[in-house]
Amino acid sequence: MITRKNLLYSTFIGLEVEIVNSSQRKLIGLHGKIVDETKNLIVVESAAGKELKIPKVSSTFRFTTEDNQKVDVIGKDIAFRPHERPKKV
Repeated sequence: MITRKNLLYSTFIGLEVEIVNSSQRKLIGLHGKIVDETKNLIVVESAAGKELKIPKVSSTFRFTTEDNQKVDVIGKDIAFRPHERPKKV
């Protein structure tokens, strides 16, 4: 189970996310489910079924964990490959 304590050590795929801040103003407020993650991008499927690629470094994300807690994460703090993140965070 992904919780507030282990969020940064887990894969984000399947979690609900909202963009709360971004250098690209049109992305702010976007929310949906994470369907893929790379070193520099998070791919979010919106409610309309459209997949959008969100750059990690220029965004702040609000994740909803499996126990329904909201956690804000600055993108540059998670700009690693998913399998490398536990070693670097």
